[in-house]
Amino acid sequence: MSILIKNGTVLTAENEVKADVLIIDEKIAAVGQNIVQDVDEVIDAEGKYVFPGGIDQHTHFSALCNSGDKDTAGYETTKAVIVGGTTTIIDYAPQDPGCGLIESAQYRINTRAKGKTCVDFALHSLVTEVTDAMFDEIKQLPDYGIASIKVFMAYIGSPLHVGDDTLYKVLQESKKVGVTVFVHAENGEIIDMLQKECVKAGNVTPEFHAVSRPPLVETEAAQRAIYIADQLDAPLFIVHVSCKGASDAIAEARYKKQRVYGETCTQYLTTTKDRLKNPDFNIAAQFVCSPALRDESDIDAMWQALYDGVLSAVVSDHCGIDLAEMKQTGRDNFVDIPNGAPGAADRIHMIWTNGVAKNRISRQKFVEVCSEMPAKINGIYPRKGTIAVGSDADIVIFNPDYRGVVQLADNPNGVDYNIYEGREQIGQVETVLLRGKKVVEHAQFVGEMGQGEFIPSKPYAYCFEGRE
Repeated sequence: MSILIKNGTVLTAENEVKADVLIIDEKIAAVGQNIVQDVDEVIDAEGKYVFPGGIDQHTHFSALCNSGDKDTAGYETTKAVIVGGTTTIIDYAPQDPGCGLIESAQYRINTRAKGKTCVDFALHSLVTEVTDAMFDEIKQLPDYGIASIKVFMAYIGSPLHVGDDTLYKVLQESKKVGVTVFVHAENGEIIDMLQKECVKAGNVTPEFHAVSRPPLVETEAAQRAIYIADQLDAPLFIVHVSCKGASDAIAEARYKKQRVYGETCTQYLTTTKDRLKNPDFNIAAQFVCSPALRDESDIDAMWQALYDGVLSAVVSDHCGIDLAEMKQTGRDNFVDIPNGAPGAADRIHMIWTNGVAKNRISRQKFVEVCSEMPAKINGIYPRKGTIAVGSDADIVIFNPDYRGVVQLADNPNGVDYNIYEGREQIGQVETVLLRGKKVVEHAQFVGEMGQGEFIPSKPYAYCFEGRE
C-alpha cells in the first residue's frame, strides 16, 4: 500500500515546511516538495498541518484504581484515543495480584490488550507488590521490551504505595540496566493525616480532596525523590507535575546538571480546583484526580515550565473511571472516590486550543511535548515521534480552521462523562494514519479493532543521555 500526502505543512519539533510525504507500506519513504510517484492513494492536505501521531506516555487502561475493586476501562476504548490524534500510548502495567513484573506485563500484552487496542502501545512496569524477586526482575525488563518502571509515593494503605526504601532500591537496580524510573511524587503520610482531619471535621465533599492534597505534599515528595536519585546518581522522571513548587524543584535539579525530568497533564494546563466545589456530586467527582487540581497561578506555571523546557511532555494520565458506579463509592466520603479521569482522546485538541492557538507554545513545542519527547523518553524514537524517512507512518492531518466545542457524543471515550465537555475546541484531527494505514477519516474511526501492536522500548533512553 502506498499513499502520497500532498500540499500540507509538515510540522516537526524542529521546523515546519510545505512538503509532501510519501508512505510505502508501514514506513515514511520520502519527505519533500513536489514528489511525483505512482501510488494507491493521494491525500490532499492543502491548508492543513501534517504532524507525527501523538504519543501519550501516561495512561491507565484496564488497571487497578486506588480505591474500590473495579479496573479502569479497557483497551477497546482506545478507539476514541486514535480519533483524537494519539497513535501510541505508553501504558502502565501494574503487577497483577501474586504476579511478578514480567508475568504481569506479558499478560497485559497477550491477553488484556491483544485484539482490542486501536493504538500502538509500549509499557511501563509498575510496582504494586514489593518482594525480593521483584527487584531481581528489574534487570530482565529490557529483554521484554520494557525500559521504564514506576513507583508511587502516595496512597498509603493501598497496594500502590511504596516506602523510601523501595524507591531507593528501584532506582539503584534500574540504573544498572538502563531502565528509567518514573515516580508519582506526593507525600502519602501527610495526605493520610489531612484526609483524616477533614473527615473528622465532617468535611467529606469532593472540594476537600484538594484541601487534603495541597501543593506542599507534591513539592516535598518531588524534592525528596530528587535528593535520593542524586545520591545514587540515577536518572529520575517525575510524573504529572501540577504545581510550581514541584516544577521549580525539577528546574533547580536541572540547573545542577542532575538528570531529572518531568511531565504535566492536560488537566493541569486547563482546569482549576474550583470544579471540585460544584454542589452536584456527579459533576465535582469527575474532577477528582491526583495530584489535585490547582489554582490559575499553577496553570500559568505549568505552561511556563513547558515553554522553558523544564517539563518535557504533556500527558493525559487517562483513567477510564465511570461515574455511574465507580465514582459513586465516594459519595459519602471524598477519600473513597477513585482518583482519575479520562482524557487521552482530548489531549491533542486541548493542548492545541489552549496552547498553540493562544500563543502559549509554538507549533514546534506542541509536536515536541505531545509526540517527539515522549518517544525519546521511552526509547521508541525515531521509530515513533517524528516525520522522517524510515519512521513509522503514524501521521495526523489537522485542520486548524475548525471551530467547535468538545462533546462526548462526538467521540465516545468508553465512560459516561468527559471532563472537557462544552470546552472550546480550535482545530480538529481529520485524518490519522497508523503505520501507513488510514484509520481515521473525516474525524471518524475507519480502522479495525485490535489494529494496535506492542512496540518494544529500548533501554538507556533519553533520561540517561548525559547531563545538560
